Amino acid sequence: MGAAEYLQQADNYNWDYFYEMLDVLQYEFINVSLREGNANSLSPEASAGGVVNIGAAMRILTVSPNIDLKSRLEVLFSGGQVDVAWEGSFDRVLNRFSVDTFDILLVTSQIYRDSQDGVEILEVLADQCPVTQVLFLLEPRHVGMVRSVLRAGTYQYARTPVADEELRNLLESAWEQRPRGGTNQLLKDEEEGLDELVGHSALMQDVYRSIRQAAATDIPVLILGETGTGKDLVAKVIHRQSARHEGPYITVNIGAIAPEMVASELFGYEKGSFPGADRQHPGRFEQATGGTVFLDEISSFDERDQITLLHFLEERRFRRLGGTHEVNADVRLLAASSADLAAKVREGAFRDDLLYRLDVFRIHLPPLRERHGDIPLLAGSFIQRYNRSYQKRVIGLTPECAGLLQSYRWPGNARELRNVMQRAVLLCDGATITPEHLPARFRMPRAESDETVSFRVGTTLQEVEREMIVRTLRSNGNNRQQAAEMLGISRRALYNKLSRYDIG
Repeated sequence: MGAAEYLQQADNYNWDYFYEMLDVLQYEFINVSLREGNANSLSPEASAGGVVNIGAAMRILTVSPNIDLKSRLEVLFSGGQVDVAWEGSFDRVLNRFSVDTFDILLVTSQIYRDSQDGVEILEVLADQCPVTQVLFLLEPRHVGMVRSVLRAGTYQYARTPVADEELRNLLESAWEQRPRGGTNQLLKDEEEGLDELVGHSALMQDVYRSIRQAAATDIPVLILGETGTGKDLVAKVIHRQSARHEGPYITVNIGAIAPEMVASELFGYEKGSFPGADRQHPGRFEQATGGTVFLDEISSFDERDQITLLHFLEERRFRRLGGTHEVNADVRLLAASSADLAAKVREGAFRDDLLYRLDVFRIHLPPLRERHGDIPLLAGSFIQRYNRSYQKRVIGLTPECAGLLQSYRWPGNARELRNVMQRAVLLCDGATITPEHLPARFRMPRAESDETVSFRVGTTLQEVEREMIVRTLRSNGNNRQQAAEMLGISRRALYNKLSRYDIG
């Protein structure tokens, strides 16, 4: 081939794909070296394909479309000290790390690709959780993802399908090479995160009074409020100030669990009760004996699980999935919802007798837009938190910036304000935060946010709900996360409604 023909072909070649594959090959070499080097140091039992005894407990969070990967790891390490948890959405990983710490995060490539903020989440983990190793199970059709994964700091992956021995070696390698002595800063922030409940307003003083009253008793508490108002933090404060403060505190977000897995998650299961159940597994209520269980987004319970929960509240006993005898559990129940449970009862979607059992003592958290005077105080608290995280010396907001914050409607409430302040502190190189440090939506006209919708009398609830979802998505540029926050529902619930109403 002549030089001219060679250059012509080179011009037509897909060089982006070439360099992408070069990344893959180079990274594959690193993976093989690490895995083989680690395999040589394994115990004779491990080298022979037996169970690895890891010594100290290894904690793994699997993020996959279903629980199969979690079950597989429990079988692989059934003779060792391994604690495996499962999460069905990558976008909820930071929430899990805010209440717990894991040595290894094992993610399937499909669940990562479905995430809206995958790269940002990995960057936060790399910065705030240096003790955690992030590993990927990469499908062949997702090889192009390797470059973004490399940039985010992940150092190992395996292509699927992956054999049991290779998967075990991969996890062993990550476990042995994990950094020593680091901390989970996200967990630390959550422990300090009670600053999201800061406020001098009369509305917040009522909340503080209710928290003190609830903590002095052992009755069920129902915490209501829009997404991002801090329902989980109120539950945590009640537990800490209660007589059960030395017992376990376990949080379960019902909306984040596949409906068919809720019963086994809460009440546990017996060996052989379903495929992959190779041993008895205690549920959350059993694990929390002597302490508190906080059930978030309880409106996501289906009819069958509502009946099971009602039976537990009445009898304080339950049966594990596949079990024949009842188990006693001495736990206190706190529950929360961002949905209108009374409306759910009227619609037949939530049992009225269960609501009566849960709604013994109610705490309502006001949305941030109803307590504008607390916004500068909250913003200042978040600035102090992220000054510590990013080694900054921001002292406050300019008057113009404070005005923009107070005139904004805050559909995501205190959680949205926290995220805005985190971004602002990170971008600010001076002493004060200015409007330029805020997201663009704060500097744009808000004509669409004041849009009103009217309906004819006799319009069905389904038609009203569909139209409100369509209008909300249209108003924010089809941002589904923000739409869910504006509508006061979880993103999972929004996706279910999009599918039900055939909204593209």
